[in-house]
Amino acid sequence: MRRRYEVWFVRCGLADSSGAWWFRYLLVNNLRISPETSARRHFQVWAVWFPRARAAQSFIVDFPIEQLELSPRGYAPFHCRAAGSGIREGCCWGNLHSDGHHISWNLRIQSLFGAKLSDKGWIGFSRSPHSDAAFSGEIHCDGKKVSGEPLGFGVQGHNCGYRHRSYWRWMHAYFPQPNGASTLETLVYDLPLGMVFRNAVLWHRGRASAIRAIKELEIERSKERLQWRFAGKLPDGDLIEASVRGVAPGIHELPYAKTDGSGTFQVSNASLAHAIVKLGPSETLEAETGAVLEMGGA
Repeated sequence: MRRRYEVWFVRCGLADSSGAWWFRYLLVNNLRISPETSARRHFQVWAVWFPRARAAQSFIVDFPIEQLELSPRGYAPFHCRAAGSGIREGCCWGNLHSDGHHISWNLRIQSLFGAKLSDKGWIGFSRSPHSDAAFSGEIHCDGKKVSGEPLGFGVQGHNCGYRHRSYWRWMHAYFPQPNGASTLETLVYDLPLGMVFRNAVLWHRGRASAIRAIKELEIERSKERLQWRFAGKLPDGDLIEASVRGVAPGIHELPYAKTDGSGTFQVSNASLAHAIVKLGPSETLEAETGAVLEMGGA
């Protein structure tokens, strides 16, 4: 479709807590906005490395659209691949050469829970097929290899829209538990006519819970700090309060292309964020580096 983006992404926090990898498979069809410009349909693969206590490194490679192999709509099993990089159900892989660096990965993905955060028709959708993802396999970066069974933990998501929203805030936190992980994922963005979309899903003790009456308590976005605090109500009436924080040098800013072809805008991402979630009066979940916090737009 014209003026549309679609992205499949992975956030894998390494099991040894040394850092996190962000892999992104992005398909964009920019709109023609003047006789001098043309619609540009392009496919990119991103690899971003978030080392602990150091600045992130990003590697973005454009692939000719003729190399893209994308499964037809509604076809199963799904696949999206181009020139040694791709994603399909249960796995993803890549092989990038960028500015003298070589990054490759081959990951298998397992999970028990998938969430749908948003589905707004022509506006777009946001889904997490693997919300409590455990990753196995290996990642190579400039001759250094990390591997494991499991290798890391996090989320695999899938978003689509006719344009990026004017602003959004999104977080995902992974909390290891003795009998399986707990996760919290929250999304807020602007809607037409001044309305605001808010949704949050908690996966805890093998059960999914939709969070109601979400209220944002604190929002901070700068080069030194990303902070988001919000509260809501669980289905049983108990309160939930969450705080997610990323600090420099673990905050990375990248330009995202506008689907109208008019330029780019900055998105801030902290993929080694600290998260604390209070469930009712007596239970607290905490992840020192197991969360991701992203803020885009205004």
